Amino acid sequence: MPQQAVIWTTIAVYIVVMAVIGFLNSKKSKNINDFTVGDRSASAWMSAFSYGTAYFSAVMFIGYAGATGWDFGLWGIAAGIGNALFGALLAWIVLAKRTREYTHANEIKSMPQLFGKRYDSPAMRLFAAIIIFVFLLPYSASVYKGLTSVCSVLLKVDETVCMIVIALAAVLVVVAGGYMATLKADFFQGLFMLGGVIALAICIMRAEQVGGFAEGLSRIAEKTESLNLTANGHIRLWATVLMTSFGTWGLPQMIHKYYGIKDDHEVKRGTVISTIFALVVAGGGYFIGSLSRLFYDDLSQVPGVAQGQKATDYLVPNMLADAGLSNILIGLVLVLLIAASVSTLGAITITASSTLTMDLVQPNIKKKNYDIARLTKVVCFVFIILSYVIANSQTPILDMMSYSWGIISGSFLAPYMLSLYLKRISKTAAWAGMIGGFVTALPPLLAKLFFPSVELGSFGPLAGLGPQFACLAMIVSLILCLVLTAAFPARQKAEAAEGAA
Repeated sequence: MPQQAVIWTTIAVYIVVMAVIGFLNSKKSKNINDFTVGDRSASAWMSAFSYGTAYFSAVMFIGYAGATGWDFGLWGIAAGIGNALFGALLAWIVLAKRTREYTHANEIKSMPQLFGKRYDSPAMRLFAAIIIFVFLLPYSASVYKGLTSVCSVLLKVDETVCMIVIALAAVLVVVAGGYMATLKADFFQGLFMLGGVIALAICIMRAEQVGGFAEGLSRIAEKTESLNLTANGHIRLWATVLMTSFGTWGLPQMIHKYYGIKDDHEVKRGTVISTIFALVVAGGGYFIGSLSRLFYDDLSQVPGVAQGQKATDYLVPNMLADAGLSNILIGLVLVLLIAASVSTLGAITITASSTLTMDLVQPNIKKKNYDIARLTKVVCFVFIILSYVIANSQTPILDMMSYSWGIISGSFLAPYMLSLYLKRISKTAAWAGMIGGFVTALPPLLAKLFFPSVELGSFGPLAGLGPQFACLAMIVSLILCLVLTAAFPARQKAEAAEGAA
């Protein structure tokens, strides 16, 4: 069978499976509670796989793996290890149990609701809702962009067609089925991702350009040493590691995965499963990207890069095309990337859209029996369309994701995490942390929109420093929260998570 027929058949089977999952769960999504958190009885496997598939998409496999692999060689694998240890293991240990308990006890369905309840502040709930909806859009767009670079190289089709395919799959799962549909879809997609990454890593290592594990590792180690990373290079590297690892601690679509876990026993099991999943998928993805300099000596050799596009966004797709993969494996690789992207897009879409309707629209509706679930599905559809529009910009994948993660996690990580452990944290401290983190993370995005030529000394263009400013924003927010809590503790005993210190 011709290559294109094999690839499209594989993708068609995947879309049919997603459609079936969405349809079978459509009748179970009757109200906003069903649509956003289900019946709060998710198992460890479902929750952990859903967390992992929301974490890793084509953004990681294509944008970050390619860029870090080219810039840092084998050092790029540090991002994958950091994602597993800090973004999965430590995040679940620190956040999952207390978040599950607090959201269950208070029937919370969104992060803005958590802030509004914990700090008794409708204004904070409103602010958080706006930040989430607006700044999850560029992250959603980066998911589109990561996948289309692969499809355009391997399928030789227009990028618009690729975006329509991923949008269609996301609509089938998210709009039709809601939370439980995404959980079940994520489980199957997680299996695709685990199998696909392992198979892909083996095939890439066997490619002529690499020459096997031992030979390839030796050669890429030499090339990594020849990069002679400067102090600024190491700052960029570790900023990327920290942002992609600790950034998940403040992202609402990630925190949302803790809400529906059945009990503490499932939390413990989920911690182990999530860590192993992240180690295989992220570790494998970044390892593949680290081999890019064995395929190309210079970025000018990377084919298919149009004017205004970043060559590193096309490194991994062209590595796959040049590695001599079989037709079936290429089809499986595309399903792997589509699965990773659809699951991430689903998590982002449900979080952003339900936040908008529950925390902005619903509080202002006088009609008590208004069908907010149906409105949320409409907003989901609109959100996917807006993401598609933004994805058509010439902003590199890594930049779009770093702007989104930096602003959202910079604003929310400290007020959210500390609220689970410190009863004395006040509304004033939380506000200071939110505003301080938001303002600190904003400069790279403003530079991209209005001052693209501005540079920050030896660090280069300000618009490209998203990871550095994201890390700085999280630190600034944490310091502000702690300092103002010490100076102005809550006057009354604040309602904190069950078992908080």
